[in-house]
Amino acid sequence: MKMLTPWAMLAGRVLISYFFILSGLSKIGAIAGTQGYMEMMGVPGILIYPTILVEVLGGLAVLIGYQTRIAAVLLAAFCVLSGFIFHFDLADQMQMISFNKNISIAAGFLLLVAMGPGSLSIEGRKG
Repeated sequence: MKMLTPWAMLAGRVLISYFFILSGLSKIGAIAGTQGYMEMMGVPGILIYPTILVEVLGGLAVLIGYQTRIAAVLLAAFCVLSGFIFHFDLADQMQMISFNKNISIAAGFLLLVAMGPGSLSIEGRKG
């Protein structure tokens, strides 16, 4: 089983970062619409820019395994915060599914914080 651990860590990093990299890049092409949605939810639209940076740069850092724990903490906090702001609606089952998805993804990031990126990463190559 130990032989699978590095590959499982790599696959986990690829899968968990994929969502954030694509999400951040898609926001670049839809800044006005995303800003409008954020403002409708009570979030200042100007926060679209740090949101894009956190999603894309944090996702890339996790993907390649560079400063993984820092990126994972930021992305876990992002998941929980955005879950409460945009999806916490007890009356709407679809929103609660999205909220639970955010919480589950945050849990995955916290596991990365605890375990690190694994040996198949930039940090793992350094020793």
